[in-house]
Amino acid sequence: MLNPGSQAPEFELPNADLEVTKSSDFMGKKNLVIYFYPKDDTPGCTIEALEFTDLVDEFSKLDTEIVGVSRDNCLSHGDFRDKHGISYQLLADTEGVMCEAYGVWREKEAHGEKRMGLQRSTFVIDKKGVVRHALYDVKPKGHAQQILELVKSL
Repeated sequence: MLNPGSQAPEFELPNADLEVTKSSDFMGKKNLVIYFYPKDDTPGCTIEALEFTDLVDEFSKLDTEIVGVSRDNCLSHGDFRDKHGISYQLLADTEGVMCEAYGVWREKEAHGEKRMGLQRSTFVIDKKGVVRHALYDVKPKGHAQQILELVKSL
């Protein structure tokens, strides 16, 4: 688990357009909101993605980029982005390396069965690469607005 004050783990992953996005692309230039979500085009994940999309301009005014991450592949991300008009990068962590580094790949229990899965979580990282907020097991509805308020406090 990451805590506020921790250095954010570095990453290098492909986005929906098969272009590599690196943490170094943002450091020293932008604040970064990284949110991890379980699966493209599912109800909760769509709500969360659309709410972030609705607030992209507000985040941009605060010198902040948004990045969504799941274990879906680039093609799935492209379809999800295009279907819903998502206006920020979705990164494909198919091997789960970034999920592990951020501590969001966890054992879950559903219907009495335990299995590993991605825990919906969000991290606010400042321009120096320091985690300022780490929120685990979040609910999608209203979450983007909550994160915007946290970014305003940076």
